[in-house]
Amino acid sequence: MSRKIILFFFTFFIICCSSDKREKNYNTIDSYTISGDKDNGGLILPGGFEGLVVTEGVGPSRHLAVNKNGDIYVKLRTATGRNGNVALRDTDMDGKADIIERFGDYPNDGKFGTEMKINEGYLYYSSELVIYRQKLDEINLIPDGKPEVVIVDPYPIRWHNAKSLAFDEDDNIYVTFSAPTNACEDWDTKPNTYSTKDVKGEFPCEQLDILGGIWKFNKNELGQTIEDGERYATGIRSVVGLTWNKKLNSLFGVNHGRDFLHSHAPQFYSEWDNTVLPAEEFMMIKEGDDYGWPFTYYDHFKMKRMVAPEYGGDNKKFTDKYSEPIMGLPAHWAPNDLLFYTGNQFPERYKDGAFIAFHGSTNRVPYPQAGYVVGFIPFDGSKPSGPLEIFADGFPRREVLVDMEDAKYRPMGLAQGPDGSLYISESKKGKIWRIIFTGDRDTFGSEELDNMIKREERSYTKLPDEINDRIE
Repeated sequence: MSRKIILFFFTFFIICCSSDKREKNYNTIDSYTISGDKDNGGLILPGGFEGLVVTEGVGPSRHLAVNKNGDIYVKLRTATGRNGNVALRDTDMDGKADIIERFGDYPNDGKFGTEMKINEGYLYYSSELVIYRQKLDEINLIPDGKPEVVIVDPYPIRWHNAKSLAFDEDDNIYVTFSAPTNACEDWDTKPNTYSTKDVKGEFPCEQLDILGGIWKFNKNELGQTIEDGERYATGIRSVVGLTWNKKLNSLFGVNHGRDFLHSHAPQFYSEWDNTVLPAEEFMMIKEGDDYGWPFTYYDHFKMKRMVAPEYGGDNKKFTDKYSEPIMGLPAHWAPNDLLFYTGNQFPERYKDGAFIAFHGSTNRVPYPQAGYVVGFIPFDGSKPSGPLEIFADGFPRREVLVDMEDAKYRPMGLAQGPDGSLYISESKKGKIWRIIFTGDRDTFGSEELDNMIKREERSYTKLPDEINDRIE
């Protein structure tokens, strides 16, 4: 027998054995054997939680998904070429990736291709303009065959072009078509000048005809365009984190609020106002909802939807004509993924609550940049039952962030493993962490959370003082 044939059968045997072991280990908590790294992979976590590094980096990345056998799939942030996905497999059950392979026979068309989700045996992923899917199987790490084209965006590459996805229980797929501007600015109102002060907004805003909302499609039909779907909700500027909550039978998203309140209307908004406003919005999105973009923004201090200055607002006028979020999140923190925890590994207080990956701000100067954490919001029914908590910190590796580039890592994607572990990806190097709970679920309480409450006083997590926290 030739060496190639012997090697083939040996490799096949190892994969099959690893697959059997993986099914047993990932699907029953009792057989859970891995432990966290000594330093938790550099993360700060609540008591009883441990973190381990799955891989030090697969390249700048966006979202990730974990299959029922523990295989991990990551969407790379790459604008050209092919092979824009990465697959990872742990063959010796230590929690670390032993096999890392790039794949994806499709053209990358922009660095904000973001999505990676698994639904009913299919791996769905998106470039900026196209949503693809491939059928997974139980043995092969890399899906066979050419990617199928599900939906094509017919419009040119633009800002905020990520195609985030969610799936309901009725064969529908929900897709974000985000708006590329802050407030649908009409630059013809500012001819022959570089100043943005007093710029007006377009009315009606033409972008709302084709963008600034969520569209619904049939996930089983291939080769669709936006005309084949139906607008599910509108007035939503830019959602990157989108998910369907099966228990509540509802779509949820986290919206990126607008920027430049001060530069567009300095007579009404100070630099501090520009730093702490407007809220990033945590939305429970119902069919027919209109969240008011670009005509409004949400002020989480006043808990009101305010009229935007480009449309006659003055930091005082508000409106009740539009849908409101279930919670206002800190301004400019860039919530880039949302996951409702359904596992049984973590303590009961985390069950059905929401984890949010905050990518971090880029434009809060003269105040420090902020975010760069994974947060948690407990839920009671369909609404938050407590404030935003810091669940995982340690990504920036610096105390004060003057510029986004100062952060070593930026949390990006979230995924739940079949054993209830939480996976976190980051966008700079493509590092991946796995968070596990090894403490006592029955006694977990305030003592285990004390350390995380102290993390709220970091310059990148606290509300800045208007006078004392400037970095100029």
